[in-house]
Amino acid sequence: MSTSAQSSAETDSPTTSGAAGEGTVTDRLLGLNTRYAEAFTDPGMDARPVLKVAVVACMDARLDLHRALGLELGDCHTIRNAGGVVTDDVLRSLTISQRALGTRSVILIHHTNCGMESLTEGFRQELELEVGQRPAWAVEAYSDADQDVRQSMQRVRTSPFLLHTDDVRGFVFDVTTGKLREILPAA
Repeated sequence: MSTSAQSSAETDSPTTSGAAGEGTVTDRLLGLNTRYAEAFTDPGMDARPVLKVAVVACMDARLDLHRALGLELGDCHTIRNAGGVVTDDVLRSLTISQRALGTRSVILIHHTNCGMESLTEGFRQELELEVGQRPAWAVEAYSDADQDVRQSMQRVRTSPFLLHTDDVRGFVFDVTTGKLREILPAA
C-alpha cells in the first residue's frame, strides 16, 4: 500500500506501477478490492452503529480514526470533510444518523497542522476567477482549531433537527503524538 513516505515523483502522478502493470490509482485500488472481496464474508449487521455514536472528523489522510479510537467495523458512523467542520451537509448526515439509525452521541475531531488553517474565505474568490463561477459553499477555513471545535459543538447543540444534543464532545487530534485533547464548549 502506498504511504506518504513515497517519493514525490510517485505521488505527483495519477498512475502507479505495480505487480499488475501500469494503471491509475483507482485501477490499483480495484485490484485490491478484488482480493478483499474474495475473502469477504457478510458480517450480518445493519446500518445502525453498535455504539450509537457518530464521529465527525477531518478528511486528512493522517487520521486513522478507527485505530485512534479503538473502533471496529459497525461501531460508529463516520462523517468526514475538509476540516471536520460542522456544515449544513454534516447536520444533514447527523440528522439521518440520529433519526433513522439510532445514534445518540456525537464526537467532533479536528487536528493539529490542518490544511484549513492555511486557507481563507478568499479561496472562493480565487476559484471564481479561475473557473468563472463562485462556489455556493463556504470554505469554513479557520486559524484556531480549538475555537472551531467549539463553534462546531455549538452548531450541533443548537440544531433543531437533532434529537440528541446532550452528549456532544469535541477534540483536537495531535498528528505527531496520536493523542486527543478534549475541547470544552464555550461557557
